[in-house]
Amino acid sequence: MSERSTAERIDAPGVIELPRHPAVATWRPATDDDVDAITDLAQAADRVDHPSWLTPREDVEETFESSWIDPARDTLLGLDADGRAVALGAVVVHPSREHHLHAYLNGRVHPDFRGRGIGRELLRWEHERTLQALVELDSPLPAAIFVYAEETDTAARHLAERRGLREERWFSTMVRDLALDIPRIEQTMHAGDPAIEIVAYDPSRTEAARLARNDAFRDHWGSLETPPERWSQFVEGPFLRPDLSWLAVEGDRIVAFALGSVNEEDWAVQGYTSVYIDLIGVTRDRRGRRLAPVVITALLRAARAAGLEKAVLDVDTESPTGANSLYGRLGFEPTERSVALVAHH
Repeated sequence: MSERSTAERIDAPGVIELPRHPAVATWRPATDDDVDAITDLAQAADRVDHPSWLTPREDVEETFESSWIDPARDTLLGLDADGRAVALGAVVVHPSREHHLHAYLNGRVHPDFRGRGIGRELLRWEHERTLQALVELDSPLPAAIFVYAEETDTAARHLAERRGLREERWFSTMVRDLALDIPRIEQTMHAGDPAIEIVAYDPSRTEAARLARNDAFRDHWGSLETPPERWSQFVEGPFLRPDLSWLAVEGDRIVAFALGSVNEEDWAVQGYTSVYIDLIGVTRDRRGRRLAPVVITALLRAARAAGLEKAVLDVDTESPTGANSLYGRLGFEPTERSVALVAHH
């Protein structure tokens, strides 16, 4: 914790100039009436930036439903002369603000309009708005600004570096063919260990799952606690599949989990049917008992039984739990990579 507040240690403009570019006729805040236009813009960018998955409309809707986001101040939509959405800037300060402040810059430019300097102007606005938002919090907590970019998106990486962010952490997408043999793995038991049951996720365990997630990820890079509102958006959303999500339960407590979701829109661009494993974790006091491979393989077997062809996940390449090595041993193979660029304040 700093002795000085963000208002004292961060230099932010009082007034932020809108981007200026001849290809963009109008810049204005986004509203919930723009959800379809933003989804079209995001998916056009997805097909170029990471052609293995698409931004779902539901994710765009959350921008206008989340209590910690003010779209009137934290979004900026660029329209061409025909009213087509060609650029979007969005700033999000993570809702968990007890120990650290994390802010994310989420800009998109339509592929047809790239290479003209729009992204540079948009990122400048996002960065200045983020600095302003951190100053307004007037907090002594350490703060960090994040931009995530695909390894192949050198333009986005260079723009972020020009704003003072530096490449800090790499992530790998890994894919497993469910037609391959799935091993049967037994948890490691010690004398006096309480009984641990492996069960499918059930909505009655929502809060227990949130607490387990927060415990398991406390020592993970870039991770903050997930508050109830954000957790509800995830577990009550349209994509989580309880039948493809597995828990290790000790009494009323969840001590390990592998939660899977299915977005059928992704299948067309992937070329195969899949489950995406959103979260895998083990509470810190139950690590070393082979619970992670137990719940993962339970998920893999359930996905195969559901007729799905592959399982996909993303992993921090420097995970403190050695997760990337574990996934390799379980048959996952790396495909794409992305990087987090960060500025600390």
